Amino acid sequence: EDKIGLAKELEAKAKAKGVKFILPTDVVLADRFAADANTKVAKVEDIPEGWMGLDNGPESTKMIQAELSDCKTIIWNGPMGVFEMEKFAAGTNDVAKTLAECTAKGAITIIGGGDSVAAVEAAGLADKMSHISTGGGASLELLEGLVLPGVAALDSRGDGPSGS
Repeated sequence: EDKIGLAKELEAKAKAKGVKFILPTDVVLADRFAADANTKVAKVEDIPEGWMGLDNGPESTKMIQAELSDCKTIIWNGPMGVFEMEKFAAGTNDVAKTLAECTAKGAITIIGGGDSVAAVEAAGLADKMSHISTGGGASLELLEGLVLPGVAALDSRGDGPSGS
């Protein structure tokens, strides 16, 4: 709840730039953080006290898959749920399958970050993606236009990409 203001600010920025901001409408809930927890699906506005969302719900996953289906470039940084537990892996696995299908249709799929890489590997789909990098935070910083410390150090020594 301490990030609600930030979330609203980011949503407004996205809207001002004409960027579609996709949020889940339903979630898979658990009464505790455990593989054998009791589960149920609920709308995001109907999460009961004491329950936690640990995966996208089926409606949300279908919505995300539909949005991804026509994309030409997809960057995935972070699984949809707690994919390490079977009860909470469907959202992540279904999105991974959709990314593999998009790649087969010619899209560029970039998987960034250790958890995302582990998820596509667990789904048996790592070889179906265009590019995989365990450097999730660094990947996002590079896309943001920031200079990465390792690249800067190489550039300052003359060992950078230019080969000088």
